[in-house]
Formats: sequence, structure tokens, C-alpha cells
Amino acid sequence: MAFEQAPLPFDSGALEASGMKAETFEYHYGKHHKAYVDNLNKLIDGKAEYAGKSLEEVIVMTAGNDATAGIFNNAAQVWNHSFFWNSIKAGGGGAPTGAVADKINAAFGSYEKFKEDFTAAATTQFGSGWAWLVEENGTLKITKTANADNPLTKGQKPLLTLDVWEHAYYIDFRNARPGYIANYLDKLVNWDFVAANMAA
Repeated sequence: MAFEQAPLPFDSGALEASGMKAETFEYHYGKHHKAYVDNLNKLIDGKAEYAGKSLEEVIVMTAGNDATAGIFNNAAQVWNHSFFWNSIKAGGGGAPTGAVADKINAAFGSYEKFKEDFTAAATTQFGSGWAWLVEENGTLKITKTANADNPLTKGQKPLLTLDVWEHAYYIDFRNARPGYIANYLDKLVNWDFVAANMAA
């Protein structure tokens, strides 16, 4: 059975006031994300070992194997993008509250320290990749991955992500990745999604 592209959790124009144009989603969701879904389906077509497997299972099955690198890259990018769309919302960003705030403060000392560390991870990811907030052995950590890689391959629980591939921000911020990161943290982070992931 073919994988399907999950719908955006908001209208493509819903984040205009939060710094992301509808045109961004036309290209990022409508072309880049869709291409990963289409490529993945072509690569696994007719291969019985992937029949009935979840996207997460395909990612773990194919990670770290040169022979299945194409399948891994496309499967992981499908998953990463769907996770990213849920990591943002209109009117999001700023400091979290409740249980999420408690966990952030326990792990990093303060929201400001979290923001500083997350910004550093997203800024210093050389080339294409992702910045993540993850849970590992009950503790929150910030990590970054190159290209399509994600925390599922490392036994970590993803809670939040930021896409730092240039195609994620070029329409809105041109080559200014720091502005894109700041806008994400101040106006877009979906802390409700983080809370749901923590509770899952």
C-alpha cells in the first residue's frame, strides 16, 4: 500500500501573520514534501519487505544501510516534514507553560537558555538538516541531524523540530537562517504539540 502525504494541519495562508507566506507552503509542502512521498512510493513499489510497514518502521529498517539509502532518505523526509508542520501554528512561539515549561526549566535552567541552545543547534547545522527537541531516558535534550536523519534512528523521542534546509526559509527570509530561527521560536512553535508528544 502506498504512503500518502498527510494534509497540512492548517490552511496554507494561516501563518502569513506569523512570518510564513502561503507561497512557502506551495513550494515546501506542495512540491518538496510531495516529491519525497512520490519518490518513496516508487522506491518501495513491489518490495514485499515494506508491505504493511509504518513509515517509522521503514525508517528504522533502512537507516545506516547504503543499499537502502534512497528509501531511508525519502521515508525520513516524509516523516520529518509531517512532524515539522505539526511543530508550528499561527500565534505560537514564546515561552511554554505548564508541564512543558517545567520540563524545559528542569533540563535547561530556563526558557531563555533553551532558546539560546536551540538557536545554536539550528544555526550551526552545516548545510541541510534539522534541529530537534527530544526526550531521551526521561530527560529533554537539543540535538541536530544532517540531511534526512532524525532521532528515531537513535532511540530518542522527538518532541519538536525545525527544518533548516534552505528551501524551508528562502522565500520568507532569503539566506538569513538566523531570522528564520528567531521567527520560529518567537511566533510559530506549537507547544501544545510538544505537550502531546511528551504525554504519548
